Amino acid sequence: MPKFYGKELESSLMLGTSLYPSPFILREAFKASRAGVATVSIRREGVTSRSGQKFWSHIRELEVAILPNTAGCHSVREAVTTAEMAREIFQTNWVKLEVIGDPDTLHPDSFGLVEAAQKLTESGFEVFPYCTEDLTICQRLVDVGCQVLMPWGAPIGTGMGLNNIFGLRSLRAKFPDITLVIDAGLGVPSHAARAMELGYDAVLLNTAVAKAGNPVEMARAFSLAAEAGARAYLADAIEPREMATPSTPLIGQAVLD
Repeated sequence: MPKFYGKELESSLMLGTSLYPSPFILREAFKASRAGVATVSIRREGVTSRSGQKFWSHIRELEVAILPNTAGCHSVREAVTTAEMAREIFQTNWVKLEVIGDPDTLHPDSFGLVEAAQKLTESGFEVFPYCTEDLTICQRLVDVGCQVLMPWGAPIGTGMGLNNIFGLRSLRAKFPDITLVIDAGLGVPSHAARAMELGYDAVLLNTAVAKAGNPVEMARAFSLAAEAGARAYLADAIEPREMATPSTPLIGQAVLD
């Protein structure tokens, strides 16, 4: 089970809370997913407004851990200010840190991300940085105090899955004691299973569930896939090989003339 800054959760699935057709479907999807964490964007949901307060009441009813995020922030100052607002509103030191560098791909601004992570960590935040699988940047994030890394599988909302298996596997090998979460780009449950088979601790998704034809069933499918992938990793799957290996031993087989 994943552990985030000392807090252990029963589920390895984390869900976003935007784009759902209705609050009812949002609630039912969370139930089906058994997700342990809900991510909430303070900028998008406007929780201080009347409509935002109603939304916040729906989120509280989910009875899961809340992870505010700085979605849509393009500078260190903007991200830090948004995080400080989120801490005051949601009463948590957790923050999913996003500092966007490219508006088309939503690629993280790696330099700004490290700077913002350091500022927030020094202010007592427990930072979940949205990053890439770049080993150098991830090392810098760990050096400034991040105990969780959230590399993308693919750009946000694309549903392309895990674009760089080698890089993600290398990241897992380099940071065996850091909690790793695949964040962004997952489109179908098999993507989540593959991430967990690589030894990742959790997956976070939003669009793949919220925009599905049946969000509740898709949430349930992702839950089962994440669990299956985690169990497969713990079971120590066989290594792939190019040559066939018979499952029935040849010794003792009848010899016919």
